[in-house]
Amino acid sequence: MNSKLIRLASLPIGIPQVANFHFGFEELATIKTGELLLKTLYISVDPYLRAKMAGGHKPPLVAGDIVYSRAVAEVVDSARPEFKPGDKVLGFMEWRDHLIHNGEGLTVLNANGLPLSSYLSILGSTGLSAYFALTDIGKPKPGETLVVSGAAGAVGSIAGQIGKLMGCRVIGIAGSDEKVEWMKSQLGFDEGVNYKATPDIEAAIARLCPGGVDIYFDNVGGIISDAVINRMNDYGRVVVCGSIASYNDTETEMGPRLLPLVVYKKLLIQGFLIADYKTRFAEGIGRLQQWVAAGQLQYIETIMDGFDKLPEAFIGLFQGKNEGKMIVKV
Repeated sequence: MNSKLIRLASLPIGIPQVANFHFGFEELATIKTGELLLKTLYISVDPYLRAKMAGGHKPPLVAGDIVYSRAVAEVVDSARPEFKPGDKVLGFMEWRDHLIHNGEGLTVLNANGLPLSSYLSILGSTGLSAYFALTDIGKPKPGETLVVSGAAGAVGSIAGQIGKLMGCRVIGIAGSDEKVEWMKSQLGFDEGVNYKATPDIEAAIARLCPGGVDIYFDNVGGIISDAVINRMNDYGRVVVCGSIASYNDTETEMGPRLLPLVVYKKLLIQGFLIADYKTRFAEGIGRLQQWVAAGQLQYIETIMDGFDKLPEAFIGLFQGKNEGKMIVKV
């Protein structure tokens, strides 16, 4: 059987281009004892892959590597007793339409009334990141003000809703008036800022948050984060979940320009990686499922159809072409 695959042809400089990826084919061998033949169904497309291409996430992706991320696949053939043909499985997989896998790290999925793609969005690392980052680091309390950047994205849109469920006033920052309206009308955000149409973001935050900001859920970094952090209250918490604004920078801006503010406002700034919470995934999935089943938590997926769309979908993350989680249906 021929397997279609995608390699990283060259390291991107700035925003990735289609030319940075190479499509190829590879003949798959017959599976051996302990192996599985999988047919890929859905592939998660995530901004952190850009950081891996820049060496910021370990292990890095280098030219010649087959790109990989979390995916949902169907077992076609199995030489492992715990997996049987027809099983749907979740785990890290190379960007291939068919692949041989040793089964390590794969989870057999159970029907939950939600689409299979939900295991890459609301019930996957996206929803779990929003839940654990906000609750464990942000520690929201009723009546507090939460600001979320990248608020129309996969993690931010869920984090803002969880903040509302926990009694916070929530302001989202996104890149268009349509996204701001969607956050307010569909997700229940109290206010929103279109940063592309707002010359002075700090002034907008000051106007919308007259009592200051207690929690900042940061998905973007850069000047947006500078503006929000300048409006933080004493003992405010900054949850650093991503830095998409700098992933494509060719030169990294350095300088501890906000450290004096951190000192005199006694701020907590803490980074978050979902890998630290592997032992608590069942807890997070259970809570998220409860909220979804009760109609209290909405999620949206931007699904592009076709394996060949993977590079386009990845590049689209940095062009604001997704609402919610970006996924490719193979």
